[in-house]
Amino acid sequence: MRLKKIKVGNLIIGNNVFLAPLAGYTNAVFRGMCESLGAGLTFTEMVSAKGLCYNSENTRELLQLTPTYGAVNAVQLFGADPEFMRRAAQSDDIAPFELIDINMGCPMPKIYKNGEGSALLENIPLARKIVKAAKESGKAVSVKFRTGIDGEHIITRDFALAMEDAGADMITIHGRTRDKIYSGAVDFEEIAKAKAAVKIPVIANGGVYSDLCAEKLLKETGADGVMVARGAMYNPFVFAEICGVPVSDKKAVIRKQIADTFGAYDYRFATVYMRKMLAFYIKGQKGAAATRVKLMSANSAEEIEEILKGLQFI
Repeated sequence: MRLKKIKVGNLIIGNNVFLAPLAGYTNAVFRGMCESLGAGLTFTEMVSAKGLCYNSENTRELLQLTPTYGAVNAVQLFGADPEFMRRAAQSDDIAPFELIDINMGCPMPKIYKNGEGSALLENIPLARKIVKAAKESGKAVSVKFRTGIDGEHIITRDFALAMEDAGADMITIHGRTRDKIYSGAVDFEEIAKAKAAVKIPVIANGGVYSDLCAEKLLKETGADGVMVARGAMYNPFVFAEICGVPVSDKKAVIRKQIADTFGAYDYRFATVYMRKMLAFYIKGQKGAAATRVKLMSANSAEEIEEILKGLQFI
């Protein structure tokens, strides 16, 4: 895949291979690991604009940063109220972040029924107001959205144009409709139509699990870059593969993730999180089921590292 820098507003992103915001997974340590493996841009987990305005500590915890992170700091906010979005974007909590991404694609019922995430695909005027409110912060703003609510309501091109007109500096398009959740084929044609219609950078998202997947997504859509989501959960080394970053010892990278996670977070959270991550990393390996059973009973960093010793990463 051909790597290139991406200009987003006044920001220059190092390359065009991004890590998607993943609720429950893209914490500061994981983002830093993916950046070290080649990701040009990473995003926080989805953060509630309303939660920030109401001083929710649980919400603020999602904004943690690490001093060693070397790329642009990007946060993803969600919400359906322009005033809350404006206040959150201008808050001290968001001050360390240079790029605000607005989630208009989350398909989960709890978010959708609250009028947030992918529900905004059905209300373009409100979506425009939300982007304009975030832009009042003076920061670069991007929008992540889907091709539509379902196959009968595809609005990719129109929504892309509306977001550009509202002031978005970049858009990311997940090439599936809301009703597909995370399954089904990615609609290359819809992403391509949006790319042809706007002048701002377009990032294509969906189904990237390897360098070949990334190349195909770019070729079929003409997008400026790709965003890796679940593929990074199963194999964060996909960034090294796509970006040509040599990795001599994958276990050492994971061992550092374990140490950094336990150093940055509550012990219980770190234990549960790293058990889940190792369970993802071994998918498809021989003996993976038995290893997952061992992982679920591990109660310390030392026990998790001991299990890591017996694994193989090619």
